[in-house]
Amino acid sequence: MTVVPNDHRFQPINLFEYEKLAKEHLCQMTLDYYSSGAWDEVTLQDNRAAFKRVKLRPRVLVDVSDRNLTTSILGQPLQLPLLIAPMAFQCLAHPEGEVATALAAASAGVGMILSTMATKSIEEVATASDKFPDSLRWFQLYIHKDRGLTRALVEKAYKAGYKALCLTVDAPVLGQRERDRRNEFALPPDLHLANLAIISGLDISHEKGESGLFTYFAQQLNPAVTWDDLEWLQSLSPLPLVIKGILRGDDAVRAVEYGAKAIVVSNHGGRQLDGAIASLDALAEIVAAVDGKVEVLLDGGIRRGTDILKALALGAKAVLIGRPILWGLAVAGQVGVSHVISLLQDELNLGMALSGCAKLQDIDPSLLALPRL
Repeated sequence: MTVVPNDHRFQPINLFEYEKLAKEHLCQMTLDYYSSGAWDEVTLQDNRAAFKRVKLRPRVLVDVSDRNLTTSILGQPLQLPLLIAPMAFQCLAHPEGEVATALAAASAGVGMILSTMATKSIEEVATASDKFPDSLRWFQLYIHKDRGLTRALVEKAYKAGYKALCLTVDAPVLGQRERDRRNEFALPPDLHLANLAIISGLDISHEKGESGLFTYFAQQLNPAVTWDDLEWLQSLSPLPLVIKGILRGDDAVRAVEYGAKAIVVSNHGGRQLDGAIASLDALAEIVAAVDGKVEVLLDGGIRRGTDILKALALGAKAVLIGRPILWGLAVAGQVGVSHVISLLQDELNLGMALSGCAKLQDIDPSLLALPRL
C-alpha cells in the first residue's frame, strides 16, 4: 500500500515533486549542501542524463499478472532491489534524521547504509531498526589518519549488529563544491558528528571563505590510503567489505582480488571529480570485469522506477538512492522517506509489467537500446 504524507495541501506523486517541495522546508545552506555537485556540476547532471540516453525495448504477450520484486544482497533479503545511500548530516533535514530514515528503510524491507558523518549515532540507528530483525544495515567508512579512530568505528558497527562495512574510496580529498564554499557550510551549534564524539572536542571549524566540511576532510581523512590498507581494515572485524566509488573495470578486478564482497559503482553523486563518467555509463564494463565473482550495485541519478529497471538490465543487483530520501525526510520525516520508497516500488512494479518482466530475473540487457557511441 502506498504511504503518503498527511499534508492535504500537496501530496507529491513523484520524486521530482518531493524535491520541489523540500525547498520550502530547508534553509539555503542545507539545500545547497544536499543538492550541489563539484565545480560545474557536469557529472551531477550527467548521472541523470545517462538514464535518459538508455531506452527500453519491452517484451509483449508475457504473463505479468503476478510480479515479484524481492532479491537479496550478500545473503540478506530485500523487498525490492534498493538501498539508501550513505548521506551525512540528515538531522539538517529533520530532527530525527538518520533514525527516521532507518525506520522507513527497515519497515519497507530495503537496505540502509549509515554514514560515518551521521548526526545520529551507530547505536541510536541500530536500536531503532532492531525492531525489524531482518533489516539490511551497513556502515559506511572512511579510513581516517587516526587508525585508532577507524578501528573504534569498525568495532562499534560490528558490536551494534551492522552487516557490512562500506568503504568509500573516491574521496582521498574532498571535491570542490563551490556552493558549500560560497556558503561557508558548517553545522549549526546544536548538531554534531555523532559517531566521532570519541574525538575530544571535535567540531567542524572552518576558515573564512571556506567550507567547514573541506577543513574536516583535510584534517581527518587519509589521502595516503592504498589497496594494501584493505587487508588491515578487514582484519578489524569479520564484516564483509563493500567498496563504494569504483568507475573502472580494472579497479573492480583489484577490489575483488583484495577481498571485496560487493562493489558500488559510484561517482559520489557528482560531488567529487567533476567530469567523471556517469555511474550508469560505467556499469556494464564493471559487471563484465568482475564476471559474477561479486555483486555489483549502482549509485547515482536514480529518480524513477524505470531507472532501477535500466540499472538491473545492465547487470546491477540493486541500486542506491540518495538525495530523494533527503527530500522526503525534509518534507515529512519518516513518513516522507517511506513514501519516496513506495513511489519507487510502485514505479518499478509498473515498469516491469509494461516491459514483460514478472520477476527481477527476467530483466536482462535485451530490454535496452543503448546509445550509439
